[in-house]
Amino acid sequence: MKSTHFDVLIIGAGLSGVGMACHLSRECPRRSFAIIERRAQVGGTWDLFKYPGIRSDSDMYSFGYDFQPWSGEKILADGPSIQKYIETTAEQYDVKKRIHFGINLTTANWSSTDRAWTLEGHNTESGSPVRYTCSFLIACTGYYDHKEGYLPQYPGIENYQGKLIHPQQWPENLDYRSKRIIVIGSGATAVTLVPSLATTAQHVTMLQRSPSYIISVPSIDKISRVLSKFLPAPWVHRLGRWRNIKLQRWIFKAAKRWPNFIRKLLLKDVRKSLPANYDLSHFDPSYNPWDQRLCVVPDGDLFSSICSGKASVATGEIETFSDKGILLKSGQQLDADIVISATGLKLQVLGGIKLCIDGAPVAVNQKLTYKAVLMEGVPNISWVFGYTNAPWTLKADITARYICRLLKYMDAHNFQVCTAIDSEGSAEQGSVMSSLDSGYVKRANGELPRQGKRYPWRLLNNYEEDCKILLDSAIEDEFLTFLPYQFDTEKTQKAQDKNNTSSIEVSSI
Repeated sequence: MKSTHFDVLIIGAGLSGVGMACHLSRECPRRSFAIIERRAQVGGTWDLFKYPGIRSDSDMYSFGYDFQPWSGEKILADGPSIQKYIETTAEQYDVKKRIHFGINLTTANWSSTDRAWTLEGHNTESGSPVRYTCSFLIACTGYYDHKEGYLPQYPGIENYQGKLIHPQQWPENLDYRSKRIIVIGSGATAVTLVPSLATTAQHVTMLQRSPSYIISVPSIDKISRVLSKFLPAPWVHRLGRWRNIKLQRWIFKAAKRWPNFIRKLLLKDVRKSLPANYDLSHFDPSYNPWDQRLCVVPDGDLFSSICSGKASVATGEIETFSDKGILLKSGQQLDADIVISATGLKLQVLGGIKLCIDGAPVAVNQKLTYKAVLMEGVPNISWVFGYTNAPWTLKADITARYICRLLKYMDAHNFQVCTAIDSEGSAEQGSVMSSLDSGYVKRANGELPRQGKRYPWRLLNNYEEDCKILLDSAIEDEFLTFLPYQFDTEKTQKAQDKNNTSSIEVSSI
């Protein structure tokens, strides 16, 4: 099998992968690189999910790339628009032609002798094997399994006569007009689905085991709309981006410092959006704000659906499925023609690729991450992992820029290999996502890389601090080890041998 070699390989052509490629083409133009993508199209998450109403849950000023302004007016953009934005960016920065579509990678092995990665897999259409080699590997695969979402083992599910659907595998041309629908869940997917389905369904019930915090935001940025009449578009974008980042950071910090105050603010907003006699316990979580991600709805569309009678909320645990729907432990019966299990994701590291060093498997779930970018003890590998407490792309952008800084540093000093080493024994039990208390994070805690007791092995989840560290601080420190190119080592050794020989000859004279 022939191998195709690149200086750098990027795994994944979603938001992170395309962004990484754009930064690489701009900042490291001499490096050859390619993107390996399992799917047949750019977009990743935004090409995969097809359920009704699919949209971002972060504002597009900060969710878009820092180098490619989002030009739409919607604060929370729909999935197809985001996919188009990613594809257009790839075309404008001339990286789409570098994407190898339809390639499913299964193994990645680092050779200490060759000082290179060998990646193997197969073409998804033909089934024929493929092999790539590279000097540096960058994983932009996100953190969940694209093949299937998380589906609980529901008691009595075999009795149900209707359709059971997971949003990650949404059926094409599903006709839900005038149907009774239950959406199980209370997270971002559920609050997106309910108002979208309610426009044509007979009735939609959001069935939640426990409530989530839900915040309503305007669908259109009216401030930017006004400013655009007087200021150039780039200025409007920079101002909007700066404003929204500051606002998000303030809300997060305030939630951690004054959780009861922020709770009251959030519940006050919900109370104003619902009828006076509505049972607010459906929107009053037992945890503090930002222990889990906040759910965002544009123009309060979820609340509008409830007020119209087209949607409702039920809170309780499932006793069993019946032939007609779901019986709750409270005794309440919910009938439905369609049940949608918006119960979250199955987490997966590196897109399911088996990682090895010299043929020996690497236990990724036992590894720390250095500055949340490099994998401890594994040479020449990095991953782009966004924020979980802020728009994903904020961290993805500065991570990509740090990787480019690292590659340029290695080039400038003729280094071939870089490895992060935990010389202090900093590991602890928490994973890189342990700051969130969400169910999907708890289920996969044992699959994810570890956090350290202190920085740089511990995530800060702080955009301002991460910018200083990743963009401005020195590259080399006591935790990074570098190896020069092998030919430089051999050349140096020969020179030393020659000098030693000359010294012996002079001494003997």
